[in-house]
Amino acid sequence: MLNIEEIKKIIPHRYPFLLIDNVVDMEIGKSCHAVKCITATEPWFQGHFPEYNVMPGVLLIEAMAQAGAVSILSIEENKGKIAFFSGIKNAKFRKEVRPGDKIDIFVNIIKMRKQFGVGEGKIYSDGELCVEGEISFFLGE
Repeated sequence: MLNIEEIKKIIPHRYPFLLIDNVVDMEIGKSCHAVKCITATEPWFQGHFPEYNVMPGVLLIEAMAQAGAVSILSIEENKGKIAFFSGIKNAKFRKEVRPGDKIDIFVNIIKMRKQFGVGEGKIYSDGELCVEGEISFFLGE
């Protein structure tokens, strides 16, 4: 549905902090299914951990936030704004994400009031739940 170049027109993140490769499905302002292929050359693997690479949990949460931002910032009146991550609730890390994994990132926007919102996110690899949590955000200019 959206490739990396189209995603870059919606959110301001760039390498090495752009954490979604493409959007597979999206309902504008309501939900997003994004994908990222995890490679051994990701910069964070130099130190996390050199002998046993594991994608940092905070970056998985950020990937959920970016997927949610693509959906919210695709609403006509939100185009050109920035979605700022403001919190996480009930984050649970259930399975490691490692080089070679393809992760499916699902975010459902469950609340939006003016410039503030909340989304429920889940990340899967090979059909297994890796991460889940409730992300909050606000929109800025």
